[in-house]
Amino acid sequence: MKARLAPVLALALGAGPVLPAAAQDRPVFKPKRDVSVTYRATGGQAAGQELRMSWLVAEQKLRVDMPGGMGWSLVDETAQKMFMVMEAQRMVMEMPLHGPQGQIIPTSPPASARFTRLGTATVAGVRCTNWRYEDGGNRGEGCITDDGVMLRSQGSYQGHAGGVEATQVTYAAQDPARFRLPQGYQAMQMPGQMPGGMGAPPTSRPAR
Repeated sequence: MKARLAPVLALALGAGPVLPAAAQDRPVFKPKRDVSVTYRATGGQAAGQELRMSWLVAEQKLRVDMPGGMGWSLVDETAQKMFMVMEAQRMVMEMPLHGPQGQIIPTSPPASARFTRLGTATVAGVRCTNWRYEDGGNRGEGCITDDGVMLRSQGSYQGHAGGVEATQVTYAAQDPARFRLPQGYQAMQMPGQMPGGMGAPPTSRPAR
């Protein structure tokens, strides 16, 4: 599941094809206010499936409800950690945002990224600006709003091709309770583990 999760999140977060441009011409790439967006995957193994991403701006947290009943994840940018919640197994797996080779789930743009503004479009009834992105082998196009919400992303990131497009955008205050890890679940930690790669064996401990 982790191998599939990383590229989907990278594309949906805008960390692949839709990263902020250089300082002289850059979009906002993090939402300025609470919002929940439903996306449909438009490419890759998850094509046709839906996921929902919700931002709690005050706490710098992102909740991702994954497709196919895989559970949900919580990205805590302040703590620089990601937690995967597996409801069926009543387990929580902790993953760092950073690994030995860099960010597992990128949350900031590389300095080498190059961007080209392509004009405007409307996605899910919301206006956004199209950008072309290039950074080494990572490239693609996406549409992002003036207040930092990614609405469409298509391209390749670390060898994974795919995309997502918003089908519903809801600007509304988010319930902080949805961004809290469930109590009583078994906690698992995977130090040094990279998505799709080999790492240290998982360790588990009872959740506090």
